[in-house]
Amino acid sequence: MIKQKIYNLVEKGSHGSKINLLFDYFIIVLIILNVVAIALDTLTGLSEPLRIMLRKFELVSIGIFTIEFILRIYVSDITHPAKTKMASAAKFIFSPFGIIDLLAILPFYIPYIIKVDLRFLRLIRLIRFFRVLKISRYNSTLKLIREVLKEKRAELGMTFFVAGLFLLVSGFVMFSVENPVQPDKFPNIFASIWWAVATMTTSGYGDIYPITTLGKIISGIVAFLGIGLIALPTGIISAGFIEKINKSKDEKKSYFCPHCGKEVDL
Repeated sequence: MIKQKIYNLVEKGSHGSKINLLFDYFIIVLIILNVVAIALDTLTGLSEPLRIMLRKFELVSIGIFTIEFILRIYVSDITHPAKTKMASAAKFIFSPFGIIDLLAILPFYIPYIIKVDLRFLRLIRLIRFFRVLKISRYNSTLKLIREVLKEKRAELGMTFFVAGLFLLVSGFVMFSVENPVQPDKFPNIFASIWWAVATMTTSGYGDIYPITTLGKIISGIVAFLGIGLIALPTGIISAGFIEKINKSKDEKKSYFCPHCGKEVDL
């Protein structure tokens, strides 16, 4: 069946035959070359022949990415089953990978569909960098990161909520303390929150800093607590990685015996 063969080519990846692996490696190399081409395109002193070559490479890449996108829509009833083929296609297009695939080709087609000014055109062209996200589909390490983030989203969400709340409180407190003596440095809550972000992440740009005794004490507390709050997501993600790696090792140590119908330790 043609559809099944296309599915095996574009979706099975490293679990399939050599041609599946070649397809994956080809797309990965093409994505990397596209990122290099986008970076080169930003150089001002680039020669015209090289610009023409980059433009041709862009056209070839767009053609390949577009064909890949169409093929994935074609097999979407297998990858994203739904009641109708249109629903399956929509389900794929609005999935995380579908959106990434669409962003990879959309900047090329938008100027031909609607008239845009030069500033918006430059923004659209920069969106081409989203092609690098396509590589996450073919890389097992990035898939592992995605799975860990998905499993730990509740814990991470709570951590980011607490960090955001701490930023707001710090900004409000510092505004109350420093605004009377430094109205130019702490003119509003937003500037104070910016100070809290720089202090909490230990960046310490030095453009805004407290001069009052109370302000310095608060700054020290925010910097100290910020280290712990920033480290929390790292600890959660690290724990998730360890769990995944240990689980993968345990799965490799056993196999299902068709004769006895049980998991057998190796």
